[in-house]
Amino acid sequence: MKMRVSAVQYHLHTIHSFEDFANQVEHYVKNAQEYDTEFLLFPELFTTQLMSIGDEQGNALPITALPSFTDRYVELFRSLAAKYEMHLIGGTHIIEENGKLYNTAFLFYPDGRVGQQKKIHITPWEVKGWNMGAGDSLQIFETDKGKVAMIICYDIEFPEWVRIAKARGADVIFCPSCTDDRHAFHRVRYTSHARTIENQVYVVLTGTVGSLPTVDFMRANFGQAAILTPNDVPFPPRGILAEGEINHDMMVTADLDIQLLYDVREKGSVTTWRDRRTDLYTDWK
Repeated sequence: MKMRVSAVQYHLHTIHSFEDFANQVEHYVKNAQEYDTEFLLFPELFTTQLMSIGDEQGNALPITALPSFTDRYVELFRSLAAKYEMHLIGGTHIIEENGKLYNTAFLFYPDGRVGQQKKIHITPWEVKGWNMGAGDSLQIFETDKGKVAMIICYDIEFPEWVRIAKARGADVIFCPSCTDDRHAFHRVRYTSHARTIENQVYVVLTGTVGSLPTVDFMRANFGQAAILTPNDVPFPPRGILAEGEINHDMMVTADLDIQLLYDVREKGSVTTWRDRRTDLYTDWK
């Protein structure tokens, strides 16, 4: 079985209305449709662009204002998923539950269903700057192309979390990220490669580019999309099916052959998933 995936290097810039945001999102979805994309990934925290709309005094909206856009965000992505018959991983959006903010990824199905995954590991600046709450469970999503998981940025740096996702059947990990400099970007990128090798899964990764000059903590972005594979003979030698140009407004696309994952797990040059020593170290259970 194959699935065609695309990842958007979403260009952050100041906007003036929700309609500006909606038009930019649909532009990327239309672009993906032209390539017959089945799963389209947006980056983490890209809806912070809505904060640049500002208030009547011209000041950027605070992070606490983002949940007020949730209904319109969900309706936009749900309608686009149906209209273009595509699975949309709507990056992440800030929601509020019981007075607490959560950085949450959304999966929009073509049939109208919506899945959610809260970010589990919260970076120090998310706590200090935005007082963000942490999720406490992993969701695995059934699709007509198999099981997938959404592992958000910092979460990919914790091998246990992706190990759990693989053990529960996920063959494709979608990783929306948002990084502000080279150090942060490469932490996410290098650990994404490690997760493909450890678990013999695909990782589809992307981040934000551009800047929001009026929005605190979003003035700098360093991003690049990549579609990553295990490092074995059936795959590209560097484990990269596709990658974008760093910090450019663009989209990358590739086909994932799910059967190849099963082949290398059974008879690859190395069989890292099968060969883990659960008699010596704690496994996902």
